[in-house]
Amino acid sequence: MFCRAGLYQNKVFRLAISYPIDSRNLDIGNNVVGILWVLLDLISNFLRTGSMAGALMHGRPAAGPSIAISFLLVAVACSFAGLCYAELASMIPIAGSAYTYSYATLGEIFAWIIGWDLILEYAVSNMAVSVGFSAHLVGLLDWFGILPDLRWITPAYLPGGLTDLQGNTLYDPGWHFGFNIPAFVVVMLLTFVLVRGIRESARTNNIMVLLKIGAILVFVGFASHLVHPDNWHPFAPNGWQGVLTGGSIIFFTYIGFDSVSTAAEECKNPKRDVPIGIIATLIICSILYIAVAVVLTGLVPWQSLLDDAAPVVNVLKRLHLDGVRLIVLLGALIGMVSSLLVFQLGQARVWFAMSRDGLLPKLFSHIHPRFRTPDLSTWIAGFVVGIPAGLLDIGTLADLSNIGTLFAFALVALGVMILRYKQPDRVRHFRAPGGLLAPIVTILTCGLLMMGLSITNWIRFFAWLAIGLVIYFSYGMRHSRISKLNPKP
Repeated sequence: MFCRAGLYQNKVFRLAISYPIDSRNLDIGNNVVGILWVLLDLISNFLRTGSMAGALMHGRPAAGPSIAISFLLVAVACSFAGLCYAELASMIPIAGSAYTYSYATLGEIFAWIIGWDLILEYAVSNMAVSVGFSAHLVGLLDWFGILPDLRWITPAYLPGGLTDLQGNTLYDPGWHFGFNIPAFVVVMLLTFVLVRGIRESARTNNIMVLLKIGAILVFVGFASHLVHPDNWHPFAPNGWQGVLTGGSIIFFTYIGFDSVSTAAEECKNPKRDVPIGIIATLIICSILYIAVAVVLTGLVPWQSLLDDAAPVVNVLKRLHLDGVRLIVLLGALIGMVSSLLVFQLGQARVWFAMSRDGLLPKLFSHIHPRFRTPDLSTWIAGFVVGIPAGLLDIGTLADLSNIGTLFAFALVALGVMILRYKQPDRVRHFRAPGGLLAPIVTILTCGLLMMGLSITNWIRFFAWLAIGLVIYFSYGMRHSRISKLNPKP
């Protein structure tokens, strides 16, 4: 399988998914401004502002203020995973996603599993982000004194119920009559934009990133003066089990390694520049995440933040910091729109690539005759994300996204180990330093974080994988390009 995949390396066509990283000179020593802009490109895919805040305190058992340590644990796992992604990406001469790289280097079944997992990862993470967007949009309307009907701005399923800022119960835990219309509408509007076609400017995207970072710094700068240290005690109410579970829950806020891996081919000195780019990105994002977590848990008791899709703005409202709240709201909304746009684009392109390779029906690779975009796969991706976003809460969605992302990271690391053994002489423009250290640490840390997720998430994930394998063996394997090039006698 692995050798045969190598024969078709040049047949893997151009983008399964492309992120807004342009072909700048990444040589750090000669182009400081260029590498700063590229870092902003990478940060833009990590810094999913609203979704980070929404997942911040969601955990079982709760991490409490020690969620800051959880962010550090996740950053370590991501740093090694990023190096593995970069090595795999550097083995083929095109930009793409983990699916594209796996198809070209590891073979069809391996690529199918990763592609199927990427669909879960991108779809569910965007569901969570759209729920966070809705909560922040409602917060913006509230700032202007507009209070929509609660039934149409909250998910139909609320496992923890819903209370107002005074602690009054609005909805009991479970299902209720309602639909999160803002979450659904924002996804469908962006889907319409993507179908018509969009050429995203990297510089414009970076300006939006700067606005996101500015909003975070404003919050940390103003709110840090109101911190009550007593709220940090106990710092880790559930010990290391809480820290581990917290890391498992907030992991999806670090999604974005496809964008890191595409930079490997564009570097003048990839052995130096790729690790620096990955580590610098992780350090910047982790500092921002930890700063928000420390300040937020110091402002109010962490128990009051559980299952809140917009905890930062709600805490600012409670503290009557209306000016800061408006800045944070606008920064978060801008950040979430850019994030939703990029990852909806990515999800549709993964479906397109798998259909192009024969693993999914041809309708997923249909191209609009006028706009020249994969219109059907984009619309399907929009409804797949939009409808669940209207029904489910952010915690339920974040859990499912996390296990898919962790599994994908571990699988890519395993692929790097296999290729080191099977194809040791294959050209690698970048090789993860430390021998097998990076893939081994990635597998161990991802496995450890996966253990922090509930049994319900494991059941849902294995059900998703089982459905995927049924589709592959019943359709994909018989219609794939490789099967047509090598028909059975």
